Formats: sequence, structure tokens, C-alpha cells
Amino acid sequence: MLAAARKDLLLERLRRDGRIVAKEIAIELGLSEDSIRRDLRELDAAGLAVRVYGGALPASPAVVDYASRARVAPESKRLVAASAVALIEPGTTLIIDGGTTALAMVEALPTALECTIITHSPTVAAALLDHAAEVFLIGGRLFKHSAVACGAAAVEAAGRISADLFFLGVTGVHPTAGLTTGDAEEAAMKRALASRAAETYVLASAEKLGAASRYAVVPLDAVAGVITDGDPGGPTLSELAAAGAPIVAARAGAGA
Repeated sequence: MLAAARKDLLLERLRRDGRIVAKEIAIELGLSEDSIRRDLRELDAAGLAVRVYGGALPASPAVVDYASRARVAPESKRLVAASAVALIEPGTTLIIDGGTTALAMVEALPTALECTIITHSPTVAAALLDHAAEVFLIGGRLFKHSAVACGAAAVEAAGRISADLFFLGVTGVHPTAGLTTGDAEEAAMKRALASRAAETYVLASAEKLGAASRYAVVPLDAVAGVITDGDPGGPTLSELAAAGAPIVAARAGAGA
């Protein structure tokens, strides 16, 4: 089998099964594990898969640049955002992560809602200018891919806050890889923010389900819920629930 055909087959298995075990696929195809690992390395380098010990996982489509992500699954993000907003009561102190789903949350947030919002995203903060909410912006080095502040200064500032809720954005939600993102410093910042909130909810639009990125954020069983419009009867949500992640179904009309 030619290398191109092997890679196509590996990508199809990733889409179908959500993971590849190098040893098993090598036996099935009658090839050496080294050949399969080489293919997986090349798929990883191309951003089409994420190599893990023993095999690979599907790469998240949410690692493209910020402007491109805004055009990915906009209706899914609106559903997730509306369901997230429905969890916010007047007087709540909440942390909103960066990213395009977080920005959709602000768009769904009633402008008259009195609450306190902490964010490390200048785009989220700017979108709140006309809202009644009190807004606190965490500063630090600007990570342009997600338009958020990261680095030591931002993590230190996060250690001085407390909140009722944290709405966490990730690039991958996978039953075995857990909650992941594509940058180590961004992952550290997300962990710092999660540690400062009583409850953390994951903003998981459908394209992130079953996908993974390189850096772990927090375990699935450490969050209060994964807000998603993914197929409730599908295997991914069942596996996520079995791994300890409470599923919050995002549906049209939430918060109405």
C-alpha cells in the first residue's frame, strides 16, 4: 500500500473510531509499527492528527487562526453560548475564557444583567462595554492565536481572584485525552483560572468533540459540566459521560 493511501486510511479510522493504536493497525495492514508511526508523525506535523503514546487521536479543527475559527460552526457556538448564559444568575461573579465561543457568550448575555465578569481576553472585555456588568481584565503577554493574556504575570494575577463560575474554552474534548488546547502557556492559564472558580463549565461546540490537541488542561471529572450540542445518542457523549464528565445539552431556546 502506498504511503498516501495508508494516510488516507489512517485518517478515515481516526474519524470513525476516534483513535488509532499503532500496533493494532500495523498487524491489520501487515506492516511494521515503524511504518505506521512514521505516517502518524507526518500526519501530526501536517496538523491532521495528534500523536499520543501508542498511536494517535483526531486533531482539533479549532487550532486554526482566530479569524478562521470565527467561521467554524457558528450555529453550534450560538447554541452552546445561550445555554452557558442560562446558568448565570444576577449578582454572579464569573470568569469568561477567550475564544470565539466565549465571544458568542457575550453576544447572548443580556446587557442589563448585573454581574461581575473577569476575563483575560481583551476582545471579550471590549464586547462588554455596553453591558451593565462590572468587568475586570487580566493582563499579561498577548497570545494572539486566541487573543488572550498568558504567561507568568497573567497566572499570578489569576491567583488573586475568586469566582462562582468559569466558562472554559478548549480546542479538544476527547474521552481519553480529556480537555486539551494547543499551547502550553495557554493551558497553564486555563488551569489557573479553573482553580479560582467554584464550578467550571466547558464550552464545547460540536467540532471539538472527539478531537484532541497537545496540552492537557483539566481532567474531565474536574468540571461541573460540558455544555455541548453534540449528538446525545452518539458514542462520544456516552464515552465522555462514562469518563466522569457531566453533559449539559445545549438546545435551541436555551435562556429564552
